[in-house]
Amino acid sequence: MFRPGPGFAPDTTLIVYTGQLTGAYSAGGVNRTLLSTAHTATFTRGEHIGLPLSGSFIYGKQDRLLKEREFLLNATPYYRFGRFRFYGIGGFESSNLRGIDRRVQLGAGPGWAFYSDSLGREISVSNLIIRESTNFQDGTERITTRNSARLKVAYSRSIITLSALTYYQPSLSDFGDYRFSNLTTIALKLSRRLAANLTYNYTHESRVIEGRFNDNTNVTLGLSYATNK
Repeated sequence: MFRPGPGFAPDTTLIVYTGQLTGAYSAGGVNRTLLSTAHTATFTRGEHIGLPLSGSFIYGKQDRLLKEREFLLNATPYYRFGRFRFYGIGGFESSNLRGIDRRVQLGAGPGWAFYSDSLGREISVSNLIIRESTNFQDGTERITTRNSARLKVAYSRSIITLSALTYYQPSLSDFGDYRFSNLTTIALKLSRRLAANLTYNYTHESRVIEGRFNDNTNVTLGLSYATNK
């Protein structure tokens, strides 16, 4: 067995991947189909540096007409020291349901973990300043700077895990222009790498283009697969 000598530092890189697939179908008065897939990959180096990447895609039809086609991609690199966190963020979003052709976000800010342990249980808050550019499907554009406050709760016991992310993002130039969202997932572990998931996803945007709704809610049931290296 090879053992690192005095001139070699052990590789502390850890990669954790999770993939989730959910769907729903209803028929009768209203025919509705919904497919959702979400993927996360987290790269960590030692105890202080991490790079979580996440992406999701939602596709849905109602009475054979396209209603939902949403794509999200986020990178949130961080540095942590004890309970202190410092985050960066880069994000891309496209949503037919909310009339968003393209939205890009860049930002950074501090965070604090009130509780965290080796089992992944955590209660933490963060507050980032982000610059946001949105191109809507009606041809209009909105560029603004937002304050992004986040509450993260993660809990696990035996074969059950709970994770919840809540965001409040007001525009710094107009507090009437704000976004609120919550993503909560309850997972029941079926095997070492497979779990059944119930996911609740709610988003409210105070300002949307004509013909679009301010609120969007999805509840889905599906399976997830996780691995690490």
